[in-house]
Parts: sequence; structure tokens; C-alpha cells
Amino acid sequence: MGVIKDRYQNPTLNDTVILKLFVLNSNMSAEVTAVNNVKIYYLDRSAITVLNPDGRVLMQTIPGGTVTNPAQGEYNLSLYLDPLIYTNVGRYIDEWEIVFNPGDTPALLDHLFQVYPDLWFTTPIPIVYDFQFYFQPNKVRQGSKKFIEIEIIPNVPRATDLQAYYENLAISAQLFVYIEQHCGDCLPCEQDLRMVVDGQPAQYREKNRGYYFLNTADFDCGIYDIWFKLDFGGSVYVGDKNQLQIYS
Repeated sequence: MGVIKDRYQNPTLNDTVILKLFVLNSNMSAEVTAVNNVKIYYLDRSAITVLNPDGRVLMQTIPGGTVTNPAQGEYNLSLYLDPLIYTNVGRYIDEWEIVFNPGDTPALLDHLFQVYPDLWFTTPIPIVYDFQFYFQPNKVRQGSKKFIEIEIIPNVPRATDLQAYYENLAISAQLFVYIEQHCGDCLPCEQDLRMVVDGQPAQYREKNRGYYFLNTADFDCGIYDIWFKLDFGGSVYVGDKNQLQIYS
């Protein structure tokens, strides 16, 4: 059964891949006039010709009306990798036909994603190894609105098939973020009164990294505990608490 993944989370057939497009105008998130359609091409080496240098084979043309606009300047296409249509693993292009301003000629924007084969793995023991989490920055000025980057590292023997399997787990698993004010003399001991981010998913994934948009406008200055949770296949990995400083 497939799952929902971002572009760089090693999607396989039967998954739903979220193809995202972010639009900026003069360094500000901006809306376009229209998304006319999104064409999905398979890059087939056997189809390369002088007129088709990257071997594009059209798989689907998706109407722009199916594209969602969840935030200013963000456009998402949920693409189900139906194995009856997407019969090949390999590299694909999503070509967005965009009208930036009324009356403009439509622009064609190409982005690459890859469909991977199923990753079968057998072992005489269950998934017993752990994961480490690293994040940056660990100091953020109050009022900042920026992404923090979380890196997921599996603790497994190096240069083994097991390492490759765990690396794929780190890429494809769901990642959640928790932030709470560090308990002290002037703060309540009750955790629910100190929690400011309670299990929010990372908004963007890129291989073994996740990105969470942190808006500190309503944060008090001080020390916060931050930790991360990885969820896949019925297993849940909760990382150690680290410290995040919000300063003025």
C-alpha cells in the first residue's frame, strides 16, 4: 500500500508524491494568475532524438484545477503513481504551465523527480537500530520566521546492505517536531502550558533532511527544549531533547 511522500522522499509505484512549486516575486511569496496544467514526462533513453534530446515521453496532462494553493506562493500537486500508468521506475519531469501576470505568454517550468523500485529487505531480526537527529540553527532571534533544518542519521554498521535500508527509512518516514519552554523557576511545571509546538510535521522533506518553518513572533525569549519523532511501519523513534535559544 502506498504512502504520501515529498518529491525527494524516494517515491515508489503506488505512492502519492506531493509535487510542490514555490513562487517568489521580488523576494516575496507571490500568487500567479493561473496554473494551466502540469504535464508529467518519463525520461526514456530509448526515445532520445535530435528533436527530443532528453527522451521525454508524455504520461499525463493534469488540469490546473487539481493543483492546490495552501499558502501564499505555494502550489501543490498530489500525483498518485498509478502502476497502470507509471509502468517504469526512473526519472520523470513535472512541467508546469504557468501564467504569471494577466496577458502573459504561459511559461513552462520543469522540475525533476525520480520513481524508485520497491526496496525489499529480509533480516533475521526486526528493526532494532536507532536514529540520531541533528538540527540547525540552535539560536534564533526573537521575531524571526525561518526554516530549521533537521538531519536524520541511522546508527547502523557502515558499508552494509543494512545501512542502505535504514537510510531509506530515514528518507521515507514521517518526521514530527516538538518544542517546549525549558522548565525553570518562573515557568509552570505542567508540560501542556509550556508546549509551543506539539508534534507538528516537517513541512518539507529532502532525502534524509526535514525542514520546519519556525515563526518566533509569539515566542518569549529564553531556552526551549526541542526534539523530533520518526514514525514508520508501526515503529516510533523519539530523539533526545536538545536546546533551542530564542534571544532578543
